[in-house]
Amino acid sequence: MPLKHRLLALVVALMWGLNFLAIDASLQQFPPFLLVALRFTLIAVPTLLLIPRPQVPLRWLIGYGLGFGTLQFLFLYWAMAAGFPPGLASLVLQSSAPFTVLLGATVFRERVSARQLAGLLVATAGLAVVGWQQAAQAAFAPFLLVLAGGLGWAIGNVSNARAAAGAARRPNPLHVAMWMSVVPPVPMALLSLVVEGPEAIAASFAPGPSFWPALAGLAYTVLIGTLAASGAWTWLMSRHPAGTVAPFSMLVPVVGLSSSALLTGEDLGPAELAGAALVIAGVLWGSRVPPVTSRRPAASSEQERERDAAGDGSQAPAGRG
Repeated sequence: MPLKHRLLALVVALMWGLNFLAIDASLQQFPPFLLVALRFTLIAVPTLLLIPRPQVPLRWLIGYGLGFGTLQFLFLYWAMAAGFPPGLASLVLQSSAPFTVLLGATVFRERVSARQLAGLLVATAGLAVVGWQQAAQAAFAPFLLVLAGGLGWAIGNVSNARAAAGAARRPNPLHVAMWMSVVPPVPMALLSLVVEGPEAIAASFAPGPSFWPALAGLAYTVLIGTLAASGAWTWLMSRHPAGTVAPFSMLVPVVGLSSSALLTGEDLGPAELAGAALVIAGVLWGSRVPPVTSRRPAASSEQERERDAAGDGSQAPAGRG
C-alpha cells in the first residue's frame, strides 16, 4: 500500500473520529430523532435525483438502510443526547464488529474462525469493563443504547454483504451507501413527530447560541463524515485488499477519545482505558487476514467479483458515527 494511500486512510480515520464531536455539537440544538432525519434527508434528496439505484436485491438494500442508517444512529444519537460522552461512544460503537460475526454465524451459518472467536471474546471483555465502569457512574442505560446502535450497524453489515453477493454484477459500493440513506428519513421523521413533538421540532430551528455550531456540525457530518470520508474509504477498498485497509478504521476511536479529551474535557479512568485497549485489540485481531502460505490456482474474474463483493460487505468501515 503506497505511502500516500496510507496517509489518505489516516485522514479518513481523522475525519470519522472528529465526526462524533460534530454530532455532539448538533445535539446541543436539535433533538436526536429529528437530527437523524435531517442528516439522511440531506443525502437522500440528491441521491434520488442524481444517482441511479444500484441493481441489488431490494430487501437487502432496505435491510442495510434500516440497520446501518436507522437503528444505528437512532440509538447512538439517543445515547449521546442523554449525556453519553462522544469519545466513549466512538469506542463502544466498535461492538458492531463482534455483533457482525455473531449474526453471520447464528443467522446465516457462516463459519467463525478461531481467530475471529478469540478477537470477539477479547473485544467483549473490553466492552464489559467499559460497561461496568458506566454502571458504577449511573450511566449504564446510555451505554446499552450505544450497544444497540452497534447491533444496528451489524444488521446493516450483513444486509450490505448479501446485497452485494446477490447482485447480477458488482455494484458501486458508494452508490449502495448513498441509496441506503433513502431509507431512514421517513421513519425517523415520523418517530420525531410522535416522540419529540411538533413544538420541540419547531423550537430547534429557532436561532440561539448553539444554532450555528449545530448547523456546522450537521454540515460536517453530511459533507465530511459521510460523503468525503466514505468516498475516500470506498476508493481505498477498491484498490487494496479489505484486510489491508480495514485496520486503519481502528484509529477512529483513538481519534474520538483523544479529540474529545482535548476539546470537551472528557476524562477516562484507568479501567476504561484498559477496556478501550481490549476492544481495539480484539477487533484488530479478529479482522486480521492471515497470510496465504500456499499457492492456489488463479480465480476467474467472476469468482473474484463474488469474493470481493462478499468481503467488502463483511468488512464494513468502522466507527463512522
